[in-house]
Amino acid sequence: MSNMLPSRPRLPQFQRMSFGIVASQYNPEYVKGLVDATRAELSVLVPNVSVTLFEVPGAFEIPVILQELAHRGGFDAIIALGVIIQGETAHAELIGNSVTQALQDIALRFRTPVVHEVLLVKDEEQARARTLCAELNRGTEAARAAVRIAQVLGEVKQRYPEA
Repeated sequence: MSNMLPSRPRLPQFQRMSFGIVASQYNPEYVKGLVDATRAELSVLVPNVSVTLFEVPGAFEIPVILQELAHRGGFDAIIALGVIIQGETAHAELIGNSVTQALQDIALRFRTPVVHEVLLVKDEEQARARTLCAELNRGTEAARAAVRIAQVLGEVKQRYPEA
């Protein structure tokens, strides 16, 4: 685990951006920490930001809604947030792998930035450290990554417009 968050990207002062968040309702205390940190950081980074939250039952359901949002367009980036805590079976790892592959496939298929912060952690202590503590909150990291990848994709599109 990295003990540092990425630095804040710089934006033109009046740039307007729109982000979708698809968040799991499972492990709600931890996911709420991610959502709150993501929204707070996006508000700092992009004062005119538009953030739309979509809640789904669990991590496994995140990709279907995220795919629908990517298909419909209108977001500069879409952020997936969830917390999967490992148990005694392989279920958590299976869900984590499935979600990871699906999110990557969606990003590539729809050429839409997808930020993956569906965390697979060993225990609640790791979940707390990554979702409720300001120093390592992965929601803050998700917001910074979303803004930066949206900027880079925008630069590519501007530099190389489609024919």
